[in-house]
Amino acid sequence: MSKRTGARMVWVWPIVALAFYALAAVVGARGPIGGSAVGVALAAALVPVLLGAVFAAVFHSEVIAHRTGEPAGTLVLTGAVTIIEVALIASVMAGANAGSTLARDSVFAVVMIVCNGLIGLCIVIGGVRYREQSFRVTGSGAYLSVLMTLAVLALVLPNYTESVPGPFYSTVQLVFVILTTLALYAIFLYLQTIRHRDYFLVEPIEAAANCDNAGPTDRAVIASAAFLVLSLMGVILLSKKFAASLETGLASMGAPEALAGILVALLVLLPEAVAAVEAARHDKLQKSINLALGSSLATIGLTVPAVAVVSIVTNRPVTLGIGAKETVLLVLTFAVSLLTFATGRTNILSGFVHLVLFATFALLVFAP
Repeated sequence: MSKRTGARMVWVWPIVALAFYALAAVVGARGPIGGSAVGVALAAALVPVLLGAVFAAVFHSEVIAHRTGEPAGTLVLTGAVTIIEVALIASVMAGANAGSTLARDSVFAVVMIVCNGLIGLCIVIGGVRYREQSFRVTGSGAYLSVLMTLAVLALVLPNYTESVPGPFYSTVQLVFVILTTLALYAIFLYLQTIRHRDYFLVEPIEAAANCDNAGPTDRAVIASAAFLVLSLMGVILLSKKFAASLETGLASMGAPEALAGILVALLVLLPEAVAAVEAARHDKLQKSINLALGSSLATIGLTVPAVAVVSIVTNRPVTLGIGAKETVLLVLTFAVSLLTFATGRTNILSGFVHLVLFATFALLVFAP
């Protein structure tokens, strides 16, 4: 597909997604798509249509982000991605499986994919092309401090509370986690966008060079805002079909339960990951870090409270605590990340260390 064709498709996919949902609603019931020949064909087309709508949402977010500038632009992108992820997870929680672990598995998968797979890939690609790359330690340190705190509150602490048997939180504890998570994430956003905005900016030379690029017109921004809403509507409507079909398909194959969370994480992270890798290829590691760690932080800072609210409203417990080996891998990931982002410069060795941790995570899913 040519670049021009791809640019045109981001305006077409939102309409296709809404039309596809209308067709699926007529052909199939509210359960997983399938059964008849037409249903099987719709099930096969569901993933590319959903993925197209996700890419369209991210594209239109980036158009708006180009106008707002960094780091606010990154927030527009991560906000759209978080809405998509919440829609997918909430769809499963609203289904028949009240004790679904998809929320926990997808959040943990996002942290592993971002902090090990994506960060490692960006560092290796940048290291191969430029030997070393630089970034702002203050910005990465802020990301990691908040990310580690929220990850422990959401994924580790539920195993050790005593009000209810783990890995669950009681209602009071869930409310506390909701409030503290949102408060901490809000303070981080204030620091990122207002108080210490310079912590997350690219180098002044790069910023000055980018000032010469003509930004989108007012008409383009308004159009992208409208199509962003349509894209998110398409993703949210199709998420129920995707979640039901995903559960049915994985169950029939006897796949590991955690694989569902990984697939959801990969789906919502793919467009953002492409943007982060592209930034690393152009020696803009700071932008890669903003996109990667920003998406991981937004996942915990926004998805966990949203899932907790759904759990309280529907009176369905949500499994949060991860197992012992996942906890070890999480702690090791954060320890290596602290070393990676401690000096302000990276090389291929640190990238390969993160990729090894990601490979270990993938192995333990299929060979626990």
